[in-house]
Amino acid sequence: MRLRLPEERPTEPPTGYKIAHPVLSQDGTRAGFTGVSLGGALPYRVLADASCVYGLRHRAPHRRCDCGFHCVHDRVAAEALLCTAEHRAAVLLEVSVLGAYIRFERGFRYARQRVRTATVGSCACGTVAAALADAGWGRPGWLALAPSCAGCVDGRPSLSLAAFARLAGEGLRVVAGEGLRVVADSGGARTPVGLGAAEGLGVPELIAEAALLQARLDWFQTQLGRLGGGGGRQR
Repeated sequence: MRLRLPEERPTEPPTGYKIAHPVLSQDGTRAGFTGVSLGGALPYRVLADASCVYGLRHRAPHRRCDCGFHCVHDRVAAEALLCTAEHRAAVLLEVSVLGAYIRFERGFRYARQRVRTATVGSCACGTVAAALADAGWGRPGWLALAPSCAGCVDGRPSLSLAAFARLAGEGLRVVAGEGLRVVADSGGARTPVGLGAAEGLGVPELIAEAALLQARLDWFQTQLGRLGGGGGRQR
């Protein structure tokens, strides 16, 4: 006899939590995430459909396969994963579980998701992150990013949290630290990255942008000083 799983028809999409690494496309025009375990080689966008990581042609999630997006029910359980050494630079995602899903004791395996909020941890130095900077590794066509304060960016390729949210699009929110202070909200806007993107930002976002720009300016002045280019500031 073929066993059938009980069906659920929720009135609203279930909420789940997971961790992932933020990534930036090689051409700098797209932002997304890559997982920390199964399927980690396949970066995904804010709104994405799952596929079988084994290359099989069935729809994810298949009952007899491990394919599909994965998340847990409990935010605290997802945060606990950030304590391990290999996951310290990952971010916490709050997602909407969309499409078909299979419910387990601790979480879901599902077909489609929307990342609603990304909570960025502190910089490696312990300071609240103001940017996402080159983490020193990546996937083909994608550069992995890690939380960084303005003082630790040190000339690496980086995006402010506000710029990452805008590139990711789809209404993604990016919050810093413990998630108590919102530092970016794309609101669906697709403003190009750069100085013109400051329009419409609030005080916290502008402070973060200014700190990042000042750090970059200090780094350029240091490099000019080393080259004998007179890097001292003019007053």
